[in-house]
Amino acid sequence: MGFLSGLLGIGGGVVLVPLQYFLLQSSGVNSSLALLISFGTSLAIIIPTSISGAYRHVKDIPEVLHPGIKLGMFGVIGGFIGGLVASISPTQILEYIFGILLIILAVYNLITMNKKAKESTIEINIFLTVFLGLLIGFLSGLLGIGGGVFIIGILSIFLGYSMKEAIGMSSVFICFAAIGGLISYVISGLGVNTLPYSIGYINLIHFGVIILFSVPLAYIGAKVADNVSDKKLTIIYTLVILVMALKILGIIPDF
Repeated sequence: MGFLSGLLGIGGGVVLVPLQYFLLQSSGVNSSLALLISFGTSLAIIIPTSISGAYRHVKDIPEVLHPGIKLGMFGVIGGFIGGLVASISPTQILEYIFGILLIILAVYNLITMNKKAKESTIEINIFLTVFLGLLIGFLSGLLGIGGGVFIIGILSIFLGYSMKEAIGMSSVFICFAAIGGLISYVISGLGVNTLPYSIGYINLIHFGVIILFSVPLAYIGAKVADNVSDKKLTIIYTLVILVMALKILGIIPDF
């Protein structure tokens, strides 16, 4: 999760949420509770992990820092709202939303991968900043992911940014977006009988163990990304989200 976070600027929630969910379910935890714990704990892990990857990306492409921060400021608000909505939404609906959105993004990415990229600049106007920040932040909080899987697709497919620019901007954005969702999962989980050593829906044992490995590996992943072509990064990114989408929808069997 840490390596993919740094390599692809996706936060790692797209990998971490389903894997935690499958682990908790197989341990006998109720599916609704397992999903909310997976979402909340994932967001907590994403924050230090994404900071590690973002630090490396900003060193190489410093111009992604300011637009990433601007998007992230609105992402915090969207993430908080998304987290609250998730706590009162049926589990099965969230699973379908998560899986279907990822499949659509993966298929579209494969279809358009070889098309010539449009000219782009790092500047994003205020309307796009507010709209994308709130929308991706909302999805981040709703689905317990950093939002990188969506913002990278929007920046690279629809706005014409190179994959490396999109990854760099995403890595900065998710540092902020995950905070809003994290707060809402803490608040909505207070008083709920979750797992031992938890704050709300955030399990401290999962958090502590995973970040020991995810933080240093995020930096390594970001360093490796410097030497990988845009096309290869696009292929890896697409395959990762496609496999996880098919798994969470139950189309492919358990790992």
